[in-house]
Amino acid sequence: MNEATPDQPERHTETLELINTEVTASLARQFNSAKSIDTKAITVVGYAGAAAAFLATRHAEAILAAFAYAAYGLAAVSGMWAFALRTYTDVPHPRGLFNGYWTSPKARVLAALAATRVKAFESNIKEERRKRRRWWLSVASLAVGMTLMILSLTSVHS
Repeated sequence: MNEATPDQPERHTETLELINTEVTASLARQFNSAKSIDTKAITVVGYAGAAAAFLATRHAEAILAAFAYAAYGLAAVSGMWAFALRTYTDVPHPRGLFNGYWTSPKARVLAALAATRVKAFESNIKEERRKRRRWWLSVASLAVGMTLMILSLTSVHS
């Protein structure tokens, strides 16, 4: 992608408005996706806790139950790690934006905003991928724990 030179933005105001609007919408979708992963991670942590509590109240085969507890622990830890607070990059700070651009032409401000939002989106992608991987680890751990719990409960009665 070509960087705009300082004398170019005024000729492309309408295009810059379109780009800025789209990049702003992309950041909003990215933020909502992260919130969705947080909600799912919290749910997995809750299920892992409930399943571990259920298993604790039953007479189960000890070795399989121990592995199930370990899987639930991993599910809980990776789920909490997935929804841990993080700083996401957004637009410039309002004071800096005001001080830096209040006398600038609209096109120059739009170019600066769009460029800043693109950088924010790109830096947030890495964090969102990490968050998603941690959530999948928590889901897989919960599934393993549930399987081990069922095996530990049914092997006692066999």
